[in-house]
Amino acid sequence: MSKSIKLLAMFAVIAGVSACAQQEEEEYIVVDPEPISVEPVYTGKYK
Repeated sequence: MSKSIKLLAMFAVIAGVSACAQQEEEEYIVVDPEPISVEPVYTGKYK
């Protein structure tokens, strides 16, 4: 076979393999934020 036919066949095989390859999808993970704690209220020094 000539070099051009081999080159075209190689590109066809590579294109077929890449088209059939499994595509990975990005996973989006949503994390609920921690509840905000309330600061203690100042009630006096000796209470």
